[in-house]
Formats: sequence, C-alpha cells, structure tokens
Amino acid sequence: MTTPRPGVWTPGARQQRDEPRSAALRDGALHEAVLGHLEDFLGRRSLTVLGLDADFADEVFDRLARFVLDGGKRIRPTFAWWGWRAAGGAEDGPEAAAALRAASALELVQAFALLQDDVMDRSAVRRGRPAVHVEFANEHRSQGWFGDPDRYGESAAVLASDLALVWAEDMFTGALRHMPDARERAREPWLAMHTEMVVGQFLDLRSQVRSDAAESTPLRVNRLKTAAYSAERPLHLGASLADASEETVSALRRYGEAIGSAYQLRDDLLDLYGETARTGKAVGADLREGKRTLILAVGLRRARERGDRDAVQTLDSAIGDPGLTDADVRTVADLLAALGARKAVEQRLAALLDQGTGCLTDAPITPVAREELRRRAHGAIARMT
Repeated sequence: MTTPRPGVWTPGARQQRDEPRSAALRDGALHEAVLGHLEDFLGRRSLTVLGLDADFADEVFDRLARFVLDGGKRIRPTFAWWGWRAAGGAEDGPEAAAALRAASALELVQAFALLQDDVMDRSAVRRGRPAVHVEFANEHRSQGWFGDPDRYGESAAVLASDLALVWAEDMFTGALRHMPDARERAREPWLAMHTEMVVGQFLDLRSQVRSDAAESTPLRVNRLKTAAYSAERPLHLGASLADASEETVSALRRYGEAIGSAYQLRDDLLDLYGETARTGKAVGADLREGKRTLILAVGLRRARERGDRDAVQTLDSAIGDPGLTDADVRTVADLLAALGARKAVEQRLAALLDQGTGCLTDAPITPVAREELRRRAHGAIARMT
C-alpha cells in the first residue's frame, strides 16, 4: 500500500478530536488550518474505506486524498471564511472553527470538479503531475490488466470525483451539526453552487462542439463555471453562516462575481502566455482542447472585422487541434496580441477588479474584511497560476 501521509490515515494527528481549532487566521495560517480540517476529515474516512476494501483504499482513496491535500490554493475556503468575517462572524472559538471546517468542504467540491473536468478535456497534467485519470490508466498498463487502460482510468477518476462530492456534503453537514440554524441558512448558496457549476460545465462542453464564437458564451461560462463557485457562492455561504443581511450578501456576491470572472480571464491568459513551471499545465492546453475562451472570441471577431482571412484561418484551425506544437501555440498567442485581443482581455480583467473592489466601498461589512478582500482581489490575480 502507498505510504500514508501523516494525518490522512491517523485521524486527529494534529489535534484532539473534540478540541475546537482556533480560527484567528490570515494567509498561510488560514491555508494550514484548512489543510488540518481536511486531513482530519479524510483520516476518519480512511478507516471506513479500509474496512470496506483495501484495494479501493490504496487505488482510489489514496489518490483522492493526495489530490486534495497536496495541491490547490484554498481559494474557495478562504473566500467563505472572509464572507463569514465580513458579516461579523467570530474570529475564533467553536462557531468560528465550525464555520471554517464547513468552508473547508469546498475543497472536496473543487476536487470533484477538477477530476471530472480533466476527464472531459482529456487533460494529461494537473498541478504539475499526471492527472488522476492518467495515473489510473498508467497503473492499468503497468499491471497488464484486461481491457482499455484509458477507459479504465477515466471511469475510476469519475468514481473518485463522485466520492469527493458525496464527502463534501458529509463534511459540510457534519461541521455544522451544532449550528442547525446556520446550516439551514447556508443550504441555499451550497446547493445553488452545485447546480451552477454543472450548468457552466455543460455550457463549456457545448460551446466546443458547436464551435460557438460568440463573445457572450465564454462570459456566461465564466460566470457559472468559475465565478459562482470560486468566489461568489463561497462568500455567500460564509456570510449566510453568520446570518448576514441581504445588503451584505448582495455586496459580497457582486464582488465575488466580478473577481471570480477576473480569475478565469487570468487563467485564459496564462494558458497562452504563462509558463508550465508556474501553472502546472502545458501551455496551450485549453487551445488544444478546443476551449472557446474570450480571448479567442475577441481575436476571431477582430480578424473578421479587418478582413484578415489568414488570421481567421490560423485561429480556426488551431482551436481544438491536439497536435499543436509549442511553437504553434506561440504563433497563435502572438497573433492574438497583434489583433489586440490580449490587451482587450487584460483591460476587461482590470475593469472587473475595479468593479469588484468598488462593491466593497459602502458595503455593510466589517473593516477588516473590506481590507482583506481588496487585498486578495489584486494579490490573488497577480499570483494566479
């Protein structure tokens, strides 16, 4: 069996089971606290899966736990935490600890989304290492098992993602067992987020097969697939736990929608202009997979407006071509810059940052949260990889 990570297979390694975790946190301490809650939760679940089947524990659970614990920026729990603090939620104590543990369940929702996204996009790499479905397929090949390794890998990864989603609900509900009123308030954003992310994923999938070049399509996909579950709904969830007013929730949601959309535009730019060492993904991965991003839609429109048939042909033929070399990707990136598409997207990203932070100016939220959310809007975009 794979060597267990401390804290995963031994629940309570970081703290006593019934000891509330302090939640007076910022930056690295917040990241560490979220990791601690995830380790504790997964450690408890490891006992269950070990009792059911050792192979499942070794092949599926271990990979899922490693995926959840060894990567990610914890953006969603962080926004949920600051939604809680923005609405006057306590900085520490049992309720703060429960709110942070519930927020940590968002990392399992994220795992569900990424595992399935990688299968749908046939992405080979995630966070600088083989995607989970690729790991499963490679194991199938190395063992000489019967059947199609790739089919097995995709199927096993889907099962792992299903488990992540089921456990997300388990962790969220369990964290709030002593706060039933808060749990009920938070059900609305929790459930809405799930529906929105699935709809957004479908729209993304459909835009590729329809070769949808409308600029409105990636904006809608970004709104539902990224902004809603990356920032807007986590903020809404945290604020609801703290029994926020409608005015507070509205301001936080508008901030989250703008900042979450900016995140996706930053990601689109990094796909073409980033570095694999920083992003953990091959440069041009989205282009090869046929994703209809805003920068491509803007570039195609501008090329057509100029009557530049060669540019239109270059872009159309590159979208969805898995055989593109790195040099081909650079050619497309340079062309989009020459067409002004890169600058247009960068300007839209900057406008979204201003729009989002502007929502905080007169919002009825705590001063510490206002300052932190402003800082995180610009800092997270700058570091986004």
